[in-house]
Formats: sequence, structure tokens, C-alpha cells
Amino acid sequence: MNLARSIAERCFSIAHGELQVSGIPIGAIVERHGTPAFVYDARCMDSRLQQLRVALPSRFKIFYSVKANPNLTVVRHFVQGECGLEIASAGEFQLALQAGCAPRNILFAGPGKTSHELELAISHGIGEIHVESLTEIGRVSAICRRIGVRTRVALRVNPTGEAEGGAMRMGGHATPFGIDEESLEEALNAILAEPLMDFHGLHLFAGTQNLDATRLAAQYRHGLNLARRVVHRIGRPLETIDFGGGLGIPYFAHEKGLDLDRLHAELATLFAPLENDPDFAATVFLVEPGRFLVGEAGIYVARINDIKVSRGKKFLILDGGMNHHLSASGNLGQTIKRNFPVAILNKLDTPEEETVDVVGPLCTPLDTIARGVRLPRAVIGDLFGVFQSGAYARSASPLGFLSHPVPPEIWVNENQDSIVAPRGEDSFERNIAWTSR
Repeated sequence: MNLARSIAERCFSIAHGELQVSGIPIGAIVERHGTPAFVYDARCMDSRLQQLRVALPSRFKIFYSVKANPNLTVVRHFVQGECGLEIASAGEFQLALQAGCAPRNILFAGPGKTSHELELAISHGIGEIHVESLTEIGRVSAICRRIGVRTRVALRVNPTGEAEGGAMRMGGHATPFGIDEESLEEALNAILAEPLMDFHGLHLFAGTQNLDATRLAAQYRHGLNLARRVVHRIGRPLETIDFGGGLGIPYFAHEKGLDLDRLHAELATLFAPLENDPDFAATVFLVEPGRFLVGEAGIYVARINDIKVSRGKKFLILDGGMNHHLSASGNLGQTIKRNFPVAILNKLDTPEEETVDVVGPLCTPLDTIARGVRLPRAVIGDLFGVFQSGAYARSASPLGFLSHPVPPEIWVNENQDSIVAPRGEDSFERNIAWTSR
């Protein structure tokens, strides 16, 4: 079974050859709201959140990473699902507040926080600022002194190479993220010397898009060993240890999803001995997934607007493309173009009969959504879908390129669909516009 079909059956459903999102035919959804569009299934997000909660030991708390999908409705849904939020900018902090998240349940990470952003977060009583350089430690201290408040900080550590892993490495080598593990003592001394900075914990994030449960557990083990060193240095347990995100989803035919049963078993073995360990007596363990929670809940839907043959190759031309979904085009980190899981959404039971390239409407050869893909024989008007589109899709794309309308975002929950970001308007800018009034 190909990956697209597997996702359609596992996360959604199929009736009469057509994709159903929470029981609603995809054709009916886009008939009401038009194409191109992003469609998000709340039920799928809830399922992933519950699966992750079962896989993690009981002392873990989940923080949704806003950068994965900053739509206000999506963010609010996770807040209502008792998640904290991880943010990486002042805009995301304002969005988190608008979503109803208490500042105490917000974490702020990122290698280039400005003084303005830090002051905004500190003045609102943010849960933790994850400092990533000696300069930032000094900057936070200066703000606390100037406005006369205390703030909670965690130290983001760039771990050694033995802890690296994932499709995109975030640590284990020279990187702008965090403070090198070899410089941990210097950074720790700088924090402890500041009277208005409460040192809360550690943050380690070795890599993202990790599909290997054993490697994830090895990274967590490394984090615990590092935390124990710090505990012995400061003479008390840490309040938090943040293991980052990094839980992946399968995008390509050769990939298999993260084995959550294996992850549960690995982490149970690792964390069970800590229940009676005084070094971790009061520690809360954190993870901050984004892609894992929302990625497979989203579908990018475009309509086939034209079909042509050029020198023996058939092209399906969509009414949307790279400007809406840069990652599916392969222009967001892929060295070699590989196809996301794609399908003709109204012909899921029709045999695959032809090999085609699927392209968007832009005046650039980069606007290729799928190359050399086997699909049923298409006609103009068919609905083409890109699965695994709930994370790092719309918000990570050049939406202004060639001035095509920005696609709407459609929220499907409890058998009802509604627009949560209208066509032609950037929902992120709209969501935080209230702050400038």
C-alpha cells in the first residue's frame, strides 16, 4: 500500500473513492470554500495528542510548538487540550496569549531573541526563557534589573555528537542553537551569579524529524546524564528538563512512522528508576512537539486546472503550488527532490494508470509539487491532495510570490467545517493584529 493511501485510511476515511475528512467528503468542503486550500482535521490532532500522552511517562508535560502551525484555532485547540506552548518570537508569544494560554505555560526558545522580545515575555511573567548564549544571559539580567522583576530561565544546551539524530540536526556540531555542552559550566556560573534570574532547568534538542524510537531514547538518556551533572553542581533538583521536539512523521515512501509502542517501552525503562531518585525528585519532564501533533492532520487541496503534454511528458497543472506549499516542492531543505504522499482525492479507488509531473501555476520550474508520480488518469477539475501538510506548509511558504491569493485554512471538527483563515489574508498577521491597536 502506498503512503498516501495508508494515511487516507488511518487518519481520515474513504467512501466511494473520495477522501472523507471527519465524515465530510472533501469535494463538499472545497465546493463551499474553494481551492486551493488547507484542510485540518481536529479529530486527527486529538488522536495524535492522546497517542503521545500514552507513550510518555506520567511526569511528562506536552508543549505544542507554535511554529509548526500558528493558526489561532489550532493553537487554541491545543491550549484547550491542556498543552503548554513553545514559542520562538514576540509574534508567537502574542498569539499564545490570544489563544488563552497562561504566560506561566509558555516557553520561549530561539537563538536570536531581541531585547524587545525578551522584555515583552519577562514583563508578562513567562514560564521559562531558554537562554542560548552568554550575551542573552546578560541581556535577560539587564532587563530584569531595569524593570525590577524576576524571571525563570532554562539553559539550552547544544549536546555533543553522541546525542545527535533526526533528519535535520539541531545539535552535536557547530550550531547557532544553544550553548555548547563543553561550555556548560561557564554559562551556568553566569546564570547563578544573577540575583534576578531563577535557574529552572535544561533544554536539549539534538535533532528534528526523528523516526527512530531507540535514538530518541538515547538522546533523552544523554539529557538525563547531563542534568545529573548540573544537579550535583547546584545542589538541588531541576524544576524542568526539556527534551525538545523532534518526533517525526513519514513523508516519503521509504519512511515508516515512529514506533510509539517501542518509544513507550524505551522510556519506561529509562524513567522508572527516577521515581525514587532524589536528583529528580521534583523535576517535570517536557517535550515540545509540533509536526508530530499537526502534520498528518492537514491536507493541501488544489484543483487540476489544465493538463498538457510536452515532448512526451504529461503535466497536471494545479491552481496552487510552491507559493502555498514550499516544502512539498522540495525547496525547503531537500537536496534531492522527493515526492510527498499525494493522491487524486476523488479517485482513491481508481487504479494508477499513468506517470505524470504535477506542477503549480507559477512562472518558475521550481514550482513542481510531484515529479514522476503514478496516479489514476486525471481530468480537468479533479482534486489533487498533498498529505502530511498540517505543519511547516502554509506558514513556511512564499505566499506573496506572483501575488496569487493566500489559500484559506479550513477547520473540520465534530462533522462541521469552517473557515479559520480566509482566502487572501495571512492568518498569522491577522491573529496578532490586535496587539498593535
